[in-house]
Amino acid sequence: MFQDASQIQDSPLFAELVAIRRDLHAHPELSWHEQRTAAQVRAWLDRLGIPHRHGIAGTGIIADLPGGNGPRVALRADMDALPVQEETGVPFASQTPGVMHACGHDAHTTMLLGAAALLVEDRELPAPVRLIFQPAEEAGAGASAMMAEGALDGVAMIFGGHVDRHFAAGTIAVTDGPVNASSDSFTIRITGRGGHAARPHETVDAVVVGSLLVMALQTIVSREVNPASPSVVTVGRFDAGSAHNVIAGQAMLEGSIRAQDATVRVALQKSVERIARSIGQLHGAQIEFSIGQGTPPLVNPPECTAIARRAAAAAVGLERVTRMDLASMGGEDFSYFLEQVPGCYVRFGTATEGVEQFPAHSSKFNIDEQALAVGAAFFHAVARAAGQATI
Repeated sequence: MFQDASQIQDSPLFAELVAIRRDLHAHPELSWHEQRTAAQVRAWLDRLGIPHRHGIAGTGIIADLPGGNGPRVALRADMDALPVQEETGVPFASQTPGVMHACGHDAHTTMLLGAAALLVEDRELPAPVRLIFQPAEEAGAGASAMMAEGALDGVAMIFGGHVDRHFAAGTIAVTDGPVNASSDSFTIRITGRGGHAARPHETVDAVVVGSLLVMALQTIVSREVNPASPSVVTVGRFDAGSAHNVIAGQAMLEGSIRAQDATVRVALQKSVERIARSIGQLHGAQIEFSIGQGTPPLVNPPECTAIARRAAAAAVGLERVTRMDLASMGGEDFSYFLEQVPGCYVRFGTATEGVEQFPAHSSKFNIDEQALAVGAAFFHAVARAAGQATI
């Protein structure tokens, strides 16, 4: 029997979900170290009698539920926390110094556990359902590691979601097209020729070269990318120099490249390297350039978005289904899954009217816990809707 979010919130299950979320929140674990979290997930699955495999990509868990002859549907939740010192002041605040669930993965894990409880009681599932509890989303590598160990074997579609303070609690934002940007890093090492501050003509000043580079890189987005294609090039770190009267012979820049389009992503990487090498050559400095390939853009295909929208309407009512006006420039490694199989990634609203909202990754980040019921209902509904679909 299907239960919508309001029915779940009025049921004993909701109190259990709140307790689980608060327990996970109080005991956060960083990427690749989610042992206690995984143990809590396994205990819940064991209680429900759901067979599962553990130790996938270290701490990941895969559980399979039987269903009809429809295409196997995967549902994913991430489990890891962030290196942040919590400052929420809630009674269930992190007990681990310097580690906090500042991005809501405690809620995501709880939502999928709630969905497991609903799915195991559903005797009319049209298709088999796979539950994926993933480590290391914040590290940007957990999804790939789980796929390498067969997480998507036999899967036809996959669905996931993220809590979002930009939407009211009790709502779900379902958006086709770009939802998250790619997230790549770059490093530029500049080797010039150091010397005395009073004799700059004898040097190749790495600070000057680096400064020129910082300014030149800002022209890539403004002058080389179509304004209709959101993208970002940011220099986040600039290290150089050792004393006020010494011209630095070396400098290092580190930064981030983000794009919502795969073609723009590649073009940005090439442009950063071209400008770095050109300015180095112009000023007689040696340039070492490297790109850290991060997560690709997350783009929801329309067919699966339509499925997710029907499921969201079943979970919360059509009037509480909305969409993102603008895609996030943040990265999300669910995008790796969507490179392999179609699916959809949604947003679960967590904002409470009259309560100050803090952004994800903030030391004061918190959620309205009715989102737990919303997420559980959505995952159950989308498993049913996708299991009956043909795409």
